Amino acid sequence: MEPGALIDIVRKAFANVKLDDGIGLWEAQAIDDYEPESTQRAKRATDEKESWGSIPSHELQRCHSSLCFFDAKGMRFHLPAFIVASIRGEVDDPVFHLTNLDDYSASKLTALNAAQKQAVSEYLTWCSEQEDYDFERPSIKEALDNYWS
Repeated sequence: MEPGALIDIVRKAFANVKLDDGIGLWEAQAIDDYEPESTQRAKRATDEKESWGSIPSHELQRCHSSLCFFDAKGMRFHLPAFIVASIRGEVDDPVFHLTNLDDYSASKLTALNAAQKQAVSEYLTWCSEQEDYDFERPSIKEALDNYWS
């Protein structure tokens, strides 16, 4: 699949997704940094909540560890931004967070609907076909077979 076609699939599947009351990008960084709740709230006030596509790639890259601290709604909102930016080669990919699925990490994916899960599956399939993912290919295949199918 061509990268542009894959990006279109992701955009369509996650169109109109909002953050709602999910954990935001900078809020998650504050959680990661063990900041007090007042700081977490202040960071949340600066978070994008309406349009995941408007989050700059450099912010996603700077906040890559946020993937560990999102709740299900936060993951649903931010995941397409990370996926699209990774397809473009602008951020480190989120593959680890989509393939190493213990109960906790799988709980962050519970807000995804069928179309969104299919888009993630398409992304992982695309990754598995790329030379850069030789090392991750076994874990991608296992996740596709056991979780994303």
